[in-house]
Amino acid sequence: MLDSLREGLQGALAKLIRSNVVDEAAIKEFVRDLQRSLIQGDVNVKMALEVTERVQRRALSEKPAGGVTRKDQMVSILYEELSRLLGGEGGLQPEKTKTSVLVMLGVQGSGKTTTTAKLARLFTKKGFRVGVVAADTFRPGAVTQLRTLCEPSGVEVYSDDREKDSVKIAKDGRKHFEGSKNLIIVDTAGRHKEEAGLLAEMKDIVQGVKPDYNILVIDGTIGQQCYNQAQAFHQASPVGGIIVTKLDGAAKGGGALAASAATGAKIFYIGTGERIDDLEEFVPTRFVGRLLGMGDLKSLLDMVQQAEVQVDEKAVQRMMSGKLTMNDLLAQFDQMKKFGSLKKVVEHIPGMAGQVNSQELDKAEGRFGVYKSIIQSMTVKERAEPDTINASRIKRIARGSGRSEKDVRELLSRYKQMKSLVKTSKGREFRQMMRRMGGQ
Repeated sequence: MLDSLREGLQGALAKLIRSNVVDEAAIKEFVRDLQRSLIQGDVNVKMALEVTERVQRRALSEKPAGGVTRKDQMVSILYEELSRLLGGEGGLQPEKTKTSVLVMLGVQGSGKTTTTAKLARLFTKKGFRVGVVAADTFRPGAVTQLRTLCEPSGVEVYSDDREKDSVKIAKDGRKHFEGSKNLIIVDTAGRHKEEAGLLAEMKDIVQGVKPDYNILVIDGTIGQQCYNQAQAFHQASPVGGIIVTKLDGAAKGGGALAASAATGAKIFYIGTGERIDDLEEFVPTRFVGRLLGMGDLKSLLDMVQQAEVQVDEKAVQRMMSGKLTMNDLLAQFDQMKKFGSLKKVVEHIPGMAGQVNSQELDKAEGRFGVYKSIIQSMTVKERAEPDTINASRIKRIARGSGRSEKDVRELLSRYKQMKSLVKTSKGREFRQMMRRMGGQ
């Protein structure tokens, strides 16, 4: 996610940390690198200058607290200022004791219908009784798409094929679900923000349904333009929160998040992939932690719960102590399919985030099938003690798996690399730093 911005920020930090001394010249050089990274990440130039000026002013005027190095202080300042740039805390928190209504707004192509289904699934997993109203009468196939996406989650979708008045459908849908559901999500039509008809229809639906939250869905690939789009909707009817979609690999994602936060509306969630579970609660402090390579264990645990992954605590303890086996890797390959991306998992782990090249992760993910067949051709002892595998065993494993000896050696190399990363002291350093900043 946001690879270019993350790599730029982590590169600037790494350069600072390698410095022999953090004096005024080093701080100003770091600020220039920071400005460049933010602007290249499509953050508005004015906003980028403002945040870097605050970083520089604080770095030059504030003295480190007792026991904190100047370098750690710089990381802490950057962490706080970037978190401020991306908005305040506080997400979407409907109550189960009453019926809450959400109206989904946004232009066509923003991913609104898909996001509606993702949101319905997310709250269904949280124990809510969710009903979805298909009030998009403008786009052909919108109702069918919504039903198809909601069906696996067991979410009921209300629609009326005979009715063309979207406002009436929205009002009838609310009445239909009241009493049986405690969360009603209304999917509306989307055209272009310049079309007066869209904004007028939106206002009529909001007035007719009287939702608890108006949620604006914005395409993260449009970058800084998010600000103007959010303002247009906000002027027509106050936006209670924003969901930024398509952030998986979006080069303009940094600009989209900063621009959305600048409207004053909270960013509730971010879309991080095409799977139905790829919707993540947006918490600025935790998100910035990932951008800076500090990881985000809380979001990782949320991902595990959403993916319904079974965590073997004994295996985790063994792995964190450096006793990694091939059986552990095999189990991880199977579990990884539920997350959708190895890179997404690694960026959440303190100490590992930013330590592995993203292209290497993509390559490794593509090799899972190859590695799995190789591990399945190993003996019980070889799986438990991979370091005992010599040249003759490599030949036998390659023949048994139908793979090349090069493939076997590559897997062993990956195994050693992961084992080394788990044991590295950098993980402990980042955890200590997070504790000092009130994080994990």
